[in-house]
Order: sequence, then structure tokens, then C-alpha cells
Amino acid sequence: MHFEGTVTINAPQEKVWAFLTDPDSVSQCAPGLQSLEIIEPAKRFRAVASVGFGSVKATFTTDVEWLVLDPPHRAKMQARGSAPGSAVEATSEMFLTAVDEGTTEMRWTADVAVMGTIASLASRLMASVTKRLTDEFFQCVKQKIEA
Repeated sequence: MHFEGTVTINAPQEKVWAFLTDPDSVSQCAPGLQSLEIIEPAKRFRAVASVGFGSVKATFTTDVEWLVLDPPHRAKMQARGSAPGSAVEATSEMFLTAVDEGTTEMRWTADVAVMGTIASLASRLMASVTKRLTDEFFQCVKQKIEA
């Protein structure tokens, strides 16, 4: 599945960058997050999160690695996770552009592949649930950064 979007944040580009590339900060907005462990600062971390697709629920342990960090313009990450009988792989990229001194536009993309039991049971719900979770995440990010 491919997802993309644009979010305008009323904050300077450096502030947006600092928040979005700090796992402790951004994890405050991650839906279903149960725990976060920094494996290698500014490089790798592990997250445990629950996600539900209708009556199908799973807890994924996911290893995340920054592939590209080009401050304060572009970042790319890769995530690989597993839950009993299921797996997920994702690559996500963000591009930050200063609109003016106090406004930043973030363009983002995510390519996500879900395999196993959860994919077969919840396939028709995945796109709508993912959109809802993504919208919640970016609303929270905007609120935290703009506060």
C-alpha cells in the first residue's frame, strides 16, 4: 500500500525537523504505542505498538532504522515488524520545506506491506484504518510542535 500527504505546520523548519527525527518526541503521537527503546541514538530504535483492524488486533514489535538524515530537509526510514503470525515492512520518507520564517510544509510518503494472518483477515479495512491513524498522528504532531 502506498500513502502520501502534505501537512503544513506553523513552526520553523528546524523545530519541525527536531521533533520529527527524535523518537522520544514523535512517539508521543504514535497511536497504540506501548513502548519505545533507543537501540542506537540517531540511527535505530524499537517500538512495540498495538493496532486493530475491526475485531482483528495485533501487537507488533518493530525495528526502525533511519536510512537518510539530511537536516533539516529530508529523512527516510525503514521499519520491519512482527506480530504472532504476521509481519509488516514499511519505508517512509519526509521532505520539509520552509514556506516562510514560521511555517513549514512537510510532504511525506509511506510504502507499507503487511503479510500473514492480519493481512488476510483485515485486508479490506487496512486502508481506512491506516488513514485514520495517520490523520490522528499528524494532528497530534501539529499540536505538539505548534504549542
